[in-house]
Amino acid sequence: MVDAAPSSAALRLDAAALNDFLGRAFPASGREHLPSVISLEPGRVLLQAGTSARNLRPGGVISGPTLMGLADAAAYTLILAHIGEVAMAVTTSLNIHFLRPCKPGDLVAEGRLLRLGRRIATVEVLMWTEGRDRAAAQATVAYAIPDGANA
Repeated sequence: MVDAAPSSAALRLDAAALNDFLGRAFPASGREHLPSVISLEPGRVLLQAGTSARNLRPGGVISGPTLMGLADAAAYTLILAHIGEVAMAVTTSLNIHFLRPCKPGDLVAEGRLLRLGRRIATVEVLMWTEGRDRAAAQATVAYAIPDGANA
């Protein structure tokens, strides 16, 4: 059984291993289009994703689907950091609040583990390009963890 508040011993993957896993798990995306884990500690992850014109919506701001994708990636990587390479951990829900237009630039996501149970994990994600104090979106993401993954 995994505790709701993981300790440093609970981390099974580091940032380099997570970035490597993302590249292997999503080879069709191309490494340059995948977010990068830039910081990791028990219960917290920081990801960065480059953006380009393909991520913009009319009005020149980062699109909602781009923000949702990064929120999902932040939750996925944080959960895998604690349970190991479990490719079939899957999103069960993603609730997002768009707080302000997200200006173009490097998109940053901070994921915080709210709960890590045997079957469901929940992560809160804050995203920005202009600085954490000017967050553009906040999401709550839940993942189903396959049987046996926390053994």
